[in-house]
Parts: sequence; structure tokens; C-alpha cells
Amino acid sequence: MPHILLYVALAVVLLALGYWLLVITEGTYLGPRVVALLYDWTAHSYDRIKKLHFVDEASHIGIPLVDRLETIAAAGLASTCVIDLACGTGRVALALRLAGGYEGLILGLDRSPGMLRVAHREASKANVAITLLAGDVHRLPFTDHSAHAVTCLESIEFFGQPERVLAECYRVLRPGGILLTSNRVGVEARWMPFRYAGRGRQEALLRQLGYQQVDTERWQVHYDLIWAIKPVQDGDVGEIAS
Repeated sequence: MPHILLYVALAVVLLALGYWLLVITEGTYLGPRVVALLYDWTAHSYDRIKKLHFVDEASHIGIPLVDRLETIAAAGLASTCVIDLACGTGRVALALRLAGGYEGLILGLDRSPGMLRVAHREASKANVAITLLAGDVHRLPFTDHSAHAVTCLESIEFFGQPERVLAECYRVLRPGGILLTSNRVGVEARWMPFRYAGRGRQEALLRQLGYQQVDTERWQVHYDLIWAIKPVQDGDVGEIAS
């Protein structure tokens, strides 16, 4: 009997560990290849699992981002570029085009081929133009000062080197450009040690990297949105509008 109880206890521990590794932390502690594989497996049901709603995406992402872009793009939205990192099923592109009426270039980057396939399918169904690329967010394949906005939603806490990712975002943003990220703040954030989760940490990191006007907005039970700006330095006048 004691041996049976021991086996049961061990099984419970292993199940709990597996749930933490594969569900709560989505494989992040097992390496980027495992994360990509898990997203490949769930790509076709991802939006349903996340319970994404277009009205929420439009009101918190698409419309506000277009409004902010309009304040910095003197040459018009058609000449602007938005880069969406860990783009998943293309949620940002859909919100920008369909809700915000965005006319510029949208580049989506993701490590998961399965997610990119779903993003291409959903964009095609909605007649939304987006350029999709497979790549690593730690080494962005974009030139300096090439984007008017960079977005990265529900992903920062899964990156092994978030400092490097956010520094890469800073590099590719034009002076005056907009960064929109999310921050894991729910109860599950406490179960993600050594990751940027919980209020205050990511905001402090962004300021250390040089971002200004760092503003936190309540969004979901598990996530806040964080807006930030790459400052305009002396000699950068007119850069954002070119």
C-alpha cells in the first residue's frame, strides 16, 4: 500500500510538472524548438483556445495603433511600415486593416511554420495584405530605422533573451516610432521564474533601453498592454515621415 501511494504521488507530480512545462509556460523552458513545435500543433485551434474576439482586438489594438500612427506619419499611412513579431495567426494585421483601415506595409515574423500557414489562410480569406516571414525575434532581418511601429503580443515572457528582442525592436524603429507589447500579469505570471512577467519589470527594462512615454494599459485578465516610443534625437527631425 505505501508503494502504491508513492507511485500515485509521483504520477501527480509528473502530471503537474508536464502541465506547467507544456501548458502554463507553453514549452518556453524546453527551448525555442519545442515552443515552435507546440504552436505548430495548436495553430489551427489557437484563436479558439485563446478566445480571441475581433471587437476586442479592434478596440485595443487596431484602432488605437492606427490613431497613433496618424500622429507621426506626415507622409500618410500608405507610406508606413508595421512589423508584428511572433505574429501567430495574423491578429494584428487583421485588426489594423479591417478595423483601423491601415493602408501601409505589414510584415509578420514568426518561428512557427504552422502559425504562418494559418496567418496566410486567414489573411487571404479576409483579403488582407501581409508579408509573412519565418525567423528569430532575437535577430530581426530588418534594417535600422525601417519601421514606424513594432508590435509583439503575448510573447515577451516566452523569450529566452527579452532584453535582446526589445533592443532589436528599438534598432528597427524609426525615431518617434511606436512599440506595442504585452505583459503577462495574471496569477500564472508567478509561475514563470526568470522571465519578464508581472507588472513593473518590462516597463523598467524598456526605460533602460531608451524607450520613452512608457504607458501601461489594462487589457486582459492575464495581460496588460504596454505602449512606448523611441525618442527623436537631435538630427532626427523628419526621419519618421520619410
